[in-house]
Amino acid sequence: MVSEKELNAALQKVRWLVLDVDGVLTDGKLYFDNNGNELKTFNTLDGHGIKMLQNSGVRVAIITGRRSSVVERRAHDLGINKLIQGREDKFTALQELLAGEPCRLEDIAYIGDDYPDLLVMTRIGCPIAPPNAAAPVKERALWVTRARGGEGAVREACDQIMQAQGTFDSALAPYIGEQ
Repeated sequence: MVSEKELNAALQKVRWLVLDVDGVLTDGKLYFDNNGNELKTFNTLDGHGIKMLQNSGVRVAIITGRRSSVVERRAHDLGINKLIQGREDKFTALQELLAGEPCRLEDIAYIGDDYPDLLVMTRIGCPIAPPNAAAPVKERALWVTRARGGEGAVREACDQIMQAQGTFDSALAPYIGEQ
């Protein structure tokens, strides 16, 4: 783990927040109904945090190893237009995602929870993990959130990024009657 000052410095640089899905945006459990349809639950706190972060100027993307129309719909609902699914080679996927919109790796935050996330997490500036992540992932994270994946970890990260960048108060202002 790093000091609060070092974490703050890394969060100040963030221009992209890239998210895994299972175990980060969800609780990591896979739900199937009797017809084989996949079900996922997402936290509304995470969703609103993502919208606020995007409004503050930070781009958000999703890279996930599984394919799911549910994830596609959630990304669309949140205004996330950079979505790469069905890719275990997440670092290559990240490079493809950034090909049209160059960004320094040190200016990227990534939230991951399992081994397929490690290659990205060891190459970007701000690797983040929820506490339910695999031990080697948490060991390589700059910061481990208090909230678990699917239970507000992404919202916590969004809030921390905005606080570090000085945009949190203005993002919160409409909700407390200050414009």
